[in-house]
Amino acid sequence: MKKILLLSDTHGCAEPDILKHAAKADEVWHAGDWGTAELSKLFEAAGKTVRGVWGNIDGQELRNLYPENNLFECEGVKVHMTHIGGYPGKYNPVVLKSLKLSTPGLFICGHSHILRVMRDKNLNDMLFMNPGAAGRHGFHHMRTMLSFDIGNGQVKNVAVIELGKRTAGILPDLQ
Repeated sequence: MKKILLLSDTHGCAEPDILKHAAKADEVWHAGDWGTAELSKLFEAAGKTVRGVWGNIDGQELRNLYPENNLFECEGVKVHMTHIGGYPGKYNPVVLKSLKLSTPGLFICGHSHILRVMRDKNLNDMLFMNPGAAGRHGFHHMRTMLSFDIGNGQVKNVAVIELGKRTAGILPDLQ
């Protein structure tokens, strides 16, 4: 059983709160919009296995490090990760075609900054995850990530990690 930290849409944010949670994980998975390669380098320097994809804001350095679509197997679970994927019932058409061909047990994407974990009954009960956004740029209010255990062909113990309000420590709280 491996402990996974899943995050997305950091947009250059490489703060201690993210690194603290990464330290507890066996692997760190990032669903794109890294912003810079700094966070990836910090994870690797800490000895973490890092799996990821590039997102629409990522430049050439990150596109050289990570693919647009990452299909892999981890602990008996077929995983398909991309940045812009949609969600059950509203998938990107190109992604939907790929999901039907690859039939993963777990589909991960980012981009929307909307935290979602759900089953897709129309695609072999595939588990869908979008960890929301861990960075400070965007329209989201709460910075989020996910952690879970993966092993023996199953995903278990999915937990939401809230990192605080997006603007905390940067702008006064106007609410």
